[in-house]
Amino acid sequence: MSYTKVIPGLVRANSDNIKRICLSQVRFRSTVASKQRKEVEGGKEEQQLVECSVVKAVQADLISQTKNNTDAQTRKIAIDFDNTHEAYKSKDNIELLRSLLVFKLCTFDFLVDKNKELMDLSKKVFGKRLFERLMKMTFYGQFVAGEDHNSIKPLIHKNQAFGVGSVLDYSVEEDLTQEEAEKKEMDSCVSEAEKESPGVYLLMECVDHREKKYKAHRQFGDRRGGVVSARTYFYADEAKCDAQMETFLNCIKASGGASVDGFSAVKMTALGRPQFLLQFSEVLVKWRRFFNLLAAQQGKSGIDALEQKLELEQLKESLTKLGVGNKDDIENWFTGEKLGSSGTIDLLDWNSLINDRTSISNLLVIPNVETGQLEPLLRKFTVEEEKQMKRMLQRVDVLAKHAVDNGVRLMVDAEQTYFQPAISRLTLEMQRIFNREKPIIFNTYQCYLKEAYDNVSVDVELSRREGWYFGAKLVRGAYMYQERSRAEEIGYEDPINPDYEATNRMYHKCLEFVLEEIDHNRKANVMVASHNEDTVKFTLGKMNEMGLCPTEKKVYFGQLLGMCDQISFPLGQAGFPVYKYIPYGPVNEVIPYLSRRALENRGFMKGSQRERSLLWKELKRRLLNGQILYKPVY
Repeated sequence: MSYTKVIPGLVRANSDNIKRICLSQVRFRSTVASKQRKEVEGGKEEQQLVECSVVKAVQADLISQTKNNTDAQTRKIAIDFDNTHEAYKSKDNIELLRSLLVFKLCTFDFLVDKNKELMDLSKKVFGKRLFERLMKMTFYGQFVAGEDHNSIKPLIHKNQAFGVGSVLDYSVEEDLTQEEAEKKEMDSCVSEAEKESPGVYLLMECVDHREKKYKAHRQFGDRRGGVVSARTYFYADEAKCDAQMETFLNCIKASGGASVDGFSAVKMTALGRPQFLLQFSEVLVKWRRFFNLLAAQQGKSGIDALEQKLELEQLKESLTKLGVGNKDDIENWFTGEKLGSSGTIDLLDWNSLINDRTSISNLLVIPNVETGQLEPLLRKFTVEEEKQMKRMLQRVDVLAKHAVDNGVRLMVDAEQTYFQPAISRLTLEMQRIFNREKPIIFNTYQCYLKEAYDNVSVDVELSRREGWYFGAKLVRGAYMYQERSRAEEIGYEDPINPDYEATNRMYHKCLEFVLEEIDHNRKANVMVASHNEDTVKFTLGKMNEMGLCPTEKKVYFGQLLGMCDQISFPLGQAGFPVYKYIPYGPVNEVIPYLSRRALENRGFMKGSQRERSLLWKELKRRLLNGQILYKPVY
């Protein structure tokens, strides 16, 4: 499959009088969903509810069952997250003591703030071999599964025996200084033309209103700053990107060989020069604004995006006035695509106008409303830059095909907001190709963003119209401090919700929307990636209300390895599809990951003593029952 098939419809070549157009990333709110489930012959849907009987196989002290008032055949399920026997039955006593030690250490500010320096010092004092052994007894053993594909298999199989699957994540990162990271970022996010003529492009910025948000800034060049739970990749060269793609391919293969229905996580910034993601994101955002401008001209601003249906004749007149082309050319443009038969165009119709192009740089065209012209984002792209853009798309295509071949779901991680519009768009195009028969590609939605609900609802609506399987992972987000600091210092609107409660409400709003879509047609799928017990309970409550059965495997749960076992394992024991993010890699090469785990756990552990109290409770229970040498049986 050629790279052009990964992004069908990203650009259209019009007649000579119509300049090349890249249309907006589709982002709007869906307000209307089918209220009826699909008809099923012979009462199969009813039979499906009868067979939702996983609760019968679960121990009585873990699960309580009551009949649903609206459907006597649908069973409600409630998980007891205080049941330490079920939560920790996969752990021996040494593992429980290790968890208590690590979590306690994470509450000491000095140790956490200086964890990287302390680990470096320990390595010098104890030597490499003793340091690695010490790490495996503590932080590494708690949060990392092993050094390679073979060493992680015992943990994967043990978790599987207790109902918990795996999302494999090779967590090796470069150990760069801040100066090295800043230099790599600036070199990879600034075009060669900009480097050669910085004065000219500074002038262009004033003329065509380049977005400061979508330009590289040295003071934020180290993208690791303010990030506590996400890997960070910096571009070195194309050979490095090929090597990272091979790592992802090996991870996909290992996931397919180690478990059934496994997941593998990838990051777009590992697969190519981020200049393309940065610039394509700016283009998508500006084209969305262009659509909003056209909607405002028709008096349709300030309403939900899917409600913004543009009158076709008025749209043609507006495009003509803006100098996009003459009226005949624009008429051919719409009729050639068989759009507007209803007399209106919405954002989904607008998106479908775009066709394949071999020149990726032609994607980077933006509307200049002041001049009425469509202009390239940059005046010049080198041949090598063009090749770099193509190679990124080729690597994405290779990974998706490999995931299909190995029966693995591919989870594309979210990144910073100045990269995310392009990442989401490319992921969406992969979904349109590879999610036709089942959900293979999952996009990640960060619910601390103000636009999170619009992002989720528009993609659900597109999947509904085109008939493919929607796949989403919902997270709260990993870049909040960095995003807020960057927005304030550079001078653009803060994209983050105002507080934690607003983020919680956004998360539950997005989750409820996807659950309703699952209830309507069973083609949507969602992973609730959260350590928040209230969010998990909210999900279970909604599933009970809608009669969604865990054995349908439409709703997944996810937590990080070494955290919140009191959530993951009871869910797995009750038959819910639940997954642990399984990081792996050599000890010395995953230290950046371990450093962030310490930082994240400080906030997590200071905010709640619950996990530690449950660990103590289980240890005491075992000691009182004479289980001093307890070993998991599976």
